[in-house]
Amino acid sequence: MLIKSRVLLIGAASALALAACGPKDASKPASAPAASAAKPAADVAATVNGVAISTATVDMMVKERTAQGQPDTPELRKAIIDNLAMQTLVANEGVKKGMDKSDDVARQLELIKQSMTANAYMQDWIKTNPVTDEMVKAEYDKMVASAGGNEYKARHILVKDEAEAKAIVAKLKKDAKAFAGLAKEKSMDPGSKVNGGDLGWFNPASMVPEFGAAVAKLEKGKFTEEPVKSQFGYHVIMLEDSRPITPPPLEQLKDQLKQQVQRTNMKAYLDKLKADAKIEYRSSPVPAAATPGAAPAASPAAPAAHDGHDHGAAPAPAAAAPAASK
Repeated sequence: MLIKSRVLLIGAASALALAACGPKDASKPASAPAASAAKPAADVAATVNGVAISTATVDMMVKERTAQGQPDTPELRKAIIDNLAMQTLVANEGVKKGMDKSDDVARQLELIKQSMTANAYMQDWIKTNPVTDEMVKAEYDKMVASAGGNEYKARHILVKDEAEAKAIVAKLKKDAKAFAGLAKEKSMDPGSKVNGGDLGWFNPASMVPEFGAAVAKLEKGKFTEEPVKSQFGYHVIMLEDSRPITPPPLEQLKDQLKQQVQRTNMKAYLDKLKADAKIEYRSSPVPAAATPGAAPAASPAAPAAHDGHDHGAAPAPAAAAPAASK
């Protein structure tokens, strides 16, 4: 949440930068630029009707952009200065109408200030509570332990009703080599039918439970003689191969695991901060106009690209396998 806040607050940083100039800079009407004249020329990146845009403000904006991967170029600085100049022009028009005195603007500025302060504190917290190599290794070991077992290479044919699935099974009993052709002809799974039902290599945990359990019970080269029912329909599954899951090396996942540990540590800190605080709700969080009613039924897990299996179900980075399913 707070890592995202840096991105979310970039637009707010512009507004705060303008507000930080206060009455001596951008918030002054264009007709009263005198206060900016005291700035040394080296500290001024541009002037707008005599109102200064400070080099420090531009540098702050550049730092935020480069932190997101943009290179510090003359073009970037020119674009930032142009954006700040336009904001200065528009803000000064608002000042002429007294809009800077409105309660809404004051509340928004207070929220921006609070958010920026919280963001700065959390950045400092991250620096003073670094993720160590030992923490990353412990997370990797936990991932390896939870990812034990086999992964499978299989094909499937998905149809709407059980009778059709049983008819397909009957054909396969006569000629198992017809599986790919039947998948191309009959399967409702658009992601795999064009490949003859081929799902590639996958962890059974990434599939809907019925599918994963059925695959794990099959012998190599065999197919399910009883159709497997799931939320998507009826599956006929053929197992082509299996192998022990080999996790990627630690070095390959190190950055990802470091971020994961950092998120976990940050959440633990924030949860404790909240638990130790005294938060009192003085009014109902539900709008007065809202009428209580029955909560909507929980939706099932969203299906993935191939009906019948979910590539995103396994937790990252445990789902990372030597060969991802197609």
